[in-house]
Amino acid sequence: MPSTPRPLRRLGFLTIGLFDGADPGRGHESTLEIIELGERLGFDSAWVRHRHLQYGISSPVAVLAAASQRTSRIELGTAVIPLGWENPLRLAEDLATVDLLSGGRLNPGVSVGPPMHYEQVREALYPGTADVEDFSYERVRRLLDFVRGKPATDFSGVEGFEVFSDVVQPHSAGLGRRLWYGGGSLGSARWAGEHGMNFLTSSVVRAGEEADAYDFAGIQLSHIREFRARHPDGEAARVSQGLVVIPTDSATPGQRAKYEAYAAKRLPRTSAPQGPGRLLFAPDIVGTSAEIVEQLHAHAAFREVDEVAFALPFTFEHEDYVQILTDMATRLGPALGWRPAAAA
Repeated sequence: MPSTPRPLRRLGFLTIGLFDGADPGRGHESTLEIIELGERLGFDSAWVRHRHLQYGISSPVAVLAAASQRTSRIELGTAVIPLGWENPLRLAEDLATVDLLSGGRLNPGVSVGPPMHYEQVREALYPGTADVEDFSYERVRRLLDFVRGKPATDFSGVEGFEVFSDVVQPHSAGLGRRLWYGGGSLGSARWAGEHGMNFLTSSVVRAGEEADAYDFAGIQLSHIREFRARHPDGEAARVSQGLVVIPTDSATPGQRAKYEAYAAKRLPRTSAPQGPGRLLFAPDIVGTSAEIVEQLHAHAAFREVDEVAFALPFTFEHEDYVQILTDMATRLGPALGWRPAAAA
């Protein structure tokens, strides 16, 4: 039987933070301004994507450190940091530092697997060790252990005038409960649940082998249920959904035409799995808040969650994001049962 849609409890948004290579500072400033706007509008969370050797945010932890000093309430997340590019011990230090600077507002999302275009970047990233690097879930487990305070060494104590710790410093209590795994497969959902992480879903899943299984919402629903079945918190385990949602209530005719063209251009990839990974994409949802609510309530996976981080399209202008976020906070969110967070 279909489930009943849950009132939306937490509303967030996700941005890639694109910039012009000739003026990267302006693009980063735009991202920070959008996060500040999100806080003023009452959003519960703002998330940044992660891109290497592209014109998007390559250092989300640094960007969120800056955002933490320009906001006071909104939670700050990464969706997601690909751990194939990271040393888990060093990343644990950075995450704890930013979490403390933010007052405990950081929500790090991570994923595993070889870096994109690994054959082209391997010698720059891991000279001499590229063939033996482990890109499995073990990399996440190491990060979890370091963030949660398990020893990183058997050495501690005083040496001369210096004091050494056997666990990562600084340690930020509570951060270990705010780690998210970004997954699009049943195996990822299962692993995240068994290891007590939170679960980030997006607009991409891995499809099954049969054509009649190309039901995005049904596949994503199976992942959410598997995750919660394996998680110690059961039905209370946190899941966030990240579909691309573009409300047009206050958009100009020109903006509406651009949004509809963007979604139409991406629509063909939703009809069948793409590439060797058999990735299945969800259609972008464009329309008035009333139209979007109707589509979301018909989405089997959306009915299972009470928090979202709607993804902003990659290639729009700053003023477009202002309009979209304003409509999300003032029209779409309330229509889904959400209430804006109070100012700190």
